[in-house]
Amino acid sequence: MSDRETALDELEIAPLVGTVLAVQANFYRVQLDPQHPDIPAGVSRFLLCTRRSRLKKIGQKVMVGDRAIVEEPDWEGGRGAISQVLPRTSELDRPPIANVDRILLVFALVDPPLEPYQLSRFLVKAESTGLEVGLCLNKIDLVTPEVVDRWCDRLQKWGYDPQPIGVSSGFGLTELRRGLAGKITVVSGPSGVGKSSLIDRLVPSVHLRTAPVSGKLGRGRHTTRHVELFDLPDGGLLADTPGFNQPDFNCEPSELVGYFPEARYPLSRGRCQFSNCLHRDEPNCVIARDWERYDHYVEFVNEAIARQEMLQQLGEKESNLKRKTTRAGKSEYEPKLASKKYRRQSRRWQHQNLQELCEDLEEV
Repeated sequence: MSDRETALDELEIAPLVGTVLAVQANFYRVQLDPQHPDIPAGVSRFLLCTRRSRLKKIGQKVMVGDRAIVEEPDWEGGRGAISQVLPRTSELDRPPIANVDRILLVFALVDPPLEPYQLSRFLVKAESTGLEVGLCLNKIDLVTPEVVDRWCDRLQKWGYDPQPIGVSSGFGLTELRRGLAGKITVVSGPSGVGKSSLIDRLVPSVHLRTAPVSGKLGRGRHTTRHVELFDLPDGGLLADTPGFNQPDFNCEPSELVGYFPEARYPLSRGRCQFSNCLHRDEPNCVIARDWERYDHYVEFVNEAIARQEMLQQLGEKESNLKRKTTRAGKSEYEPKLASKKYRRQSRRWQHQNLQELCEDLEEV
């Protein structure tokens, strides 16, 4: 067989591969890769797919961002079935999305005002993913240039190079587009900072729902309800995620120091006296206490320790107790029975014993 015939055979059996853009209920919106020979001319590359029951049986979850193989496409109806999920390069649990290359945090300088503690939590959570982290400061047209410069200088000391943007005026968006090309980027940040408005400007064909900042609470209102990927005109995919104000930490206390760029450099140059040093009050620690976010670090470590202790106590409690749900829907714990002799006998067993006892008495 010639090389040309072999290549043609490979094209004939090449599977349909696409990217899952959105998940709603039991349906998956998949964008097929272009230039596949099986895709008829003039049809949409977007299919609404179901998941094969085999995937459900083996517990294979399909996430936004997954690369998936699609079978039995119905080109006229725009339907298909996902038969296989390809290996993931990365996976996030909140938001639930796979194969992400970059996290872009968006914060506003005003309306709502930028809070250093909240920003620090988002940065640490983003660093814990191991992905590239970017930071945008939005609404610069509502503050003076001096305020923008002051925040940029401050955040550079944190170890970041923030990018000032103005979504309403379009300032800085051209440079931002170049950095997003060819990547899957998750846009994250608190509610009301302009994430959905930013995506509307970057992807003109998308019109996401937005809402003004609450005057009573001083925070944004949640407008994004689910995770969805959008095609960037210059290539790449952008994910809008539901906003939240205080991301949770689920890491070990000893891991937190690695999520602060200010602390990574001194750790790379020397070692603390104790291998389990948490860089708080331990002697001969190589990390100084004079950087701005040190108090944030200590508070996050204490929070992680408290969470660890709570989980440990809960584990010990659940080992000696069993949980039951009351009629009111509340969870309660009751002692586990140590052995069979303390368990209540079934009525059938009691009836059988009573019958045997009666028979013995009759014989007597």
